[in-house]
Amino acid sequence: MPLYMDRHDIPDEIKPEHVALMHQEDLKVQHLYGCKGMTYWCDSERHTAFCLIEAPNKEAIQKMHNHAHGSFPHQIIEVDEHLVESFLGRIEDPEKTSDAVLNIIDDPAFRVIMVLETADQLYRTEDHQLSIFTQKFHRSVANSLKHFQGTVVRENDKSYLVSFKSVTNAVLCALKIQENFKYSYPKLVNEHQGLNIGISAGSPVTDNEGIFFESVVLATQMCEIVKEQLVISSAIKALYENENRNAIIDKEHIRVLKPKEEQFLSKLIAFSEANWKGPNFKLRHLCKAIGHSTSQTYRKIKKLTGKAPNTFMREFRLTKALDLLHRQQGNISEIAFETGFNSPAYFTKCFYDAFGILPSKYIQLFQA
Repeated sequence: MPLYMDRHDIPDEIKPEHVALMHQEDLKVQHLYGCKGMTYWCDSERHTAFCLIEAPNKEAIQKMHNHAHGSFPHQIIEVDEHLVESFLGRIEDPEKTSDAVLNIIDDPAFRVIMVLETADQLYRTEDHQLSIFTQKFHRSVANSLKHFQGTVVRENDKSYLVSFKSVTNAVLCALKIQENFKYSYPKLVNEHQGLNIGISAGSPVTDNEGIFFESVVLATQMCEIVKEQLVISSAIKALYENENRNAIIDKEHIRVLKPKEEQFLSKLIAFSEANWKGPNFKLRHLCKAIGHSTSQTYRKIKKLTGKAPNTFMREFRLTKALDLLHRQQGNISEIAFETGFNSPAYFTKCFYDAFGILPSKYIQLFQA
């Protein structure tokens, strides 16, 4: 059966023991609706509860909850079992103590999400010495994540998606990875060999489909788009300072996005995703889409990305082209035209300028 997670926004007066009783009532009637309640998370600080349920469909979950206690979920999404366990650490109720009558789970589902990306896939086979340093760096990442209790949700040859319970651990882990990066590539670091980290936080079920969708999207956007190496959201800054008695974030090593910058970033990416295939990018079209003047738009993009709008859009297309080449979705000419370049020769030049490797050479890395 499909696996779902729902979100209940609970009133202030509802305590963890009340949520435990509601969960118990669900278990009493679940068989009537073909459901199986796996577990739940209760966050008394943020007044939310999340249920993990096997069910034939969303309607069955609503009917079960209505019958059991009358509390309708505010949102239900379908989830993957392995992602739930990776993000949240479990998919079943923790064992209750032997003398406990009721299994009260006061366990928040709120998580800190880190996205880390490197450019390792560009160089992994063409330089043996660099490959050794790359392996050393990735070992150091694994050690840092283990030390700061980060759980890897997903990883590949160039990126990590990591879940933390503690904001402090996530920030300190990122700083440690940033420090280790400097010493992993002595004399080999160049403008194309990079590290980028974005950190955000949130709940698993929002108004979008996909577990931790909004948090993952924001962390990814900060990682991939903002010019600084380590970027955190405004919420992370506030939580970190609260956890550490108003300790100040070191802005020399960490870029903190303001809420308005986060909103602008979201609009910029939405426009870019909708228009990256078109060859005729016009700044006025972007200005109209995000509701700012030309000068405001230019200034905001420059401050956020370190690039002029035309350069940003060209490099956004090149990143799409990099992914298409990596997945072997066409030859160089086809991908050049698909990503909005009118000339394969110009595409090749731009690709080399951006990544330090020819597209033909890049393809060969994955054909060996």
